[in-house]
Amino acid sequence: MNKILNPDGAAPIRPGEQLPLASLEAYLRPRLPDASGPLTVEQFPHGHSNLTYLLRMGEAEFVLRRPPFGNQVKSAHDMGREFRVLSKLCAVFPAAPRPYFYCEDHSVLGAPFYVMERRRGIILRHAANSGLVIDPPNAQRLSTALVDTLALLHALDYKAAGLADLGKPDGYVTRQVTGWHGRYVNAQTDTLPDMDYVAHWLNDHKPAEGGVALVHNDYKYDNLLLAPEDLTRIVAVLDWEMATIGDPLMDLGTTLAYWVEQGDPESMHTYATGPTALPGSLTRQDLVARYAAQTGRDVSGMLFYYCFGVYKVAVIIQQIYARYVRGHTRDERFARLNERVAVLGRAAREAVESGRF
Repeated sequence: MNKILNPDGAAPIRPGEQLPLASLEAYLRPRLPDASGPLTVEQFPHGHSNLTYLLRMGEAEFVLRRPPFGNQVKSAHDMGREFRVLSKLCAVFPAAPRPYFYCEDHSVLGAPFYVMERRRGIILRHAANSGLVIDPPNAQRLSTALVDTLALLHALDYKAAGLADLGKPDGYVTRQVTGWHGRYVNAQTDTLPDMDYVAHWLNDHKPAEGGVALVHNDYKYDNLLLAPEDLTRIVAVLDWEMATIGDPLMDLGTTLAYWVEQGDPESMHTYATGPTALPGSLTRQDLVARYAAQTGRDVSGMLFYYCFGVYKVAVIIQQIYARYVRGHTRDERFARLNERVAVLGRAAREAVESGRF
């Protein structure tokens, strides 16, 4: 594996997403007494949901998270909730970054935010654009580490960690199916029969609950921070905004939804969020088998969970696209996201009709 130059380092802030430096620095100074030097702010350029900034004060570095500008879905960007999850989780799950403090005073940034530690590492996105080469043995070890870390998360005693009140596991699957369909209806901009077909199928094929665990709900390569000297070692799991208590197989299904493999249609590869199809990587079936071996859970109903995961990812993207169409953001990265929604809807329908994921 060759070394790679920090492909996901901070960059200049995107237009329209600047932070008010004077009020932010006035707020930070008494809370970060060991930090000296003027405040400078850059932005981590990737991600479509909550915004992430790098703060520097002298030699000290911190990470700030705030909701997107123009956010119309308040429950999807609850900074206080994300802060509370990390505050408990960092003590029992080493891959969870430590948060420092949370601010709900809108006079500082115009929105709630929290500040946490910065961990350094590599985030895998599009290997073809990064100059990164991962050979088949390391691709296998990396994809194995991904699923093993998810299994470790699901094995945590969330009650002992103080996270029992994070969600309501009873009826979780039904609420998820109903809730994500409602979100899609509210954000719909185009007529996509495949999305309607999958929504009806999910509603008619809900399985019995598959257990209860702390779930991340957006677990994928570009939410993992990897050790620069060994990309098969996960040093942090990021973006806990959707974490809750629920069916762990729903979590695995979301991971599978992001997992594009070599035999998938070219349209799926076009929108891949990470190098999941590298030679040597586990396939979706391999990931499920490994997860079952690590957890002992019955995974015979994974077709439903995979199709739900694809549908949910499509709805998340549709919500972002709707913000763009409705003028709540001018970020041109979002201008063609409806095409990705259509691709995902088609993939979920094809999985339903073939009975294979």
